[in-house]
Amino acid sequence: MFRTRLFSFAFGFSVTGATIAHFVWKDLWSSHAAVSLQTREYYDALERRIARLESEAVQGNEEFQLAVEAEQS
Repeated sequence: MFRTRLFSFAFGFSVTGATIAHFVWKDLWSSHAAVSLQTREYYDALERRIARLESEAVQGNEEFQLAVEAEQS
């Protein structure tokens, strides 16, 4: 009788521990996915801003070169 109770307690404790570990793992995984997605969105927005600044710098540089060439002529 004691072995049966001990086995039942150990089995219940193991199942409860596994359930808690599963919920904690799921919560950590969803948190990781959210942070990863947010980081990717920030990175994409930064890439767009850098590309826009670079294109404006190239346009400004071309206009400057045209103005210098016009003055020299």
